[in-house]
Amino acid sequence: MPTPTELVDSDVDGSQGQVVDSKYRLIILAAKRSKQLQRGASPRIEIDPQKHKPTRIALEEVMRGRVHFSIKQDGDAD
Repeated sequence: MPTPTELVDSDVDGSQGQVVDSKYRLIILAAKRSKQLQRGASPRIEIDPQKHKPTRIALEEVMRGRVHFSIKQDGDAD
């Protein structure tokens, strides 16, 4: 499994997901996804939610490219 630092420069597992360009973005994405999981969202990977905390599940989802995101520039509409 790649470390968060390795995600900055490479695509995870050869998937077609977006590349996380910084470790800070990785943490923000995982935190937001963890909140969704805590509020009842289903995991996007095969993992037992009874054995793993939402934060770990969210981080794994981001690392596998299962969490899609867009980067908004200043002045972009919501």
